[in-house]
Amino acid sequence: MITLEFLITSLIVVLIPGTGVVFTVSTGIIQGRRASVFAAIGCTAGIVPHLLATVLGLAAVLHTSALAFQVLKFAGVAYLFYIAFATWRDKAAFVVDSTSSASSAASLVTKAFLLNILNPKLTIFFLAFLPQFVAPNAAAPLAQLLLLSGVFMAMTFAVFVVYGFLAHAFREAVIESPRVQSWLRRGFAAAFAGLGANLALSEK
Repeated sequence: MITLEFLITSLIVVLIPGTGVVFTVSTGIIQGRRASVFAAIGCTAGIVPHLLATVLGLAAVLHTSALAFQVLKFAGVAYLFYIAFATWRDKAAFVVDSTSSASSAASLVTKAFLLNILNPKLTIFFLAFLPQFVAPNAAAPLAQLLLLSGVFMAMTFAVFVVYGFLAHAFREAVIESPRVQSWLRRGFAAAFAGLGANLALSEK
């Protein structure tokens, strides 16, 4: 059963800026609304394996196996630092490009997907979060978990698209100012590096 408490809590969780939000916002500014939608699709798709791991009970493995958690965590750290480095170096990233090819769309979705799938904290989060909203006497707890997961994914996608569209609203001002471009490029690079460092230093 979908409760108001679940909807409010999920909305708060989704609104909190994290790796996916930073990536979607940067994409919205750099490449426009359409590209930000692809970023939102990738970020949303990236949480599917974590939700399935929770629903199928595989999250318990990450929760109890320090090695499995650390391997996935540092793969995520390495990828975040790679994105930070690539963003810092790519001075042409803010050039206006009104065309978006299928390959660029696929690239955006893949990059966003990897950002989320390589974060083991998401699995642990869902393991702790979703069961709280499953009725103790539920006749079909698995079906209820799947329903809650679907609603959370839909909210994630909707909120990320809004973030991307709002970012796009500032795009023209950004494109017209080389100084703003430079500071934003450095800011996004620092944000990705900071998220990577935070993940590296985090405990379960």
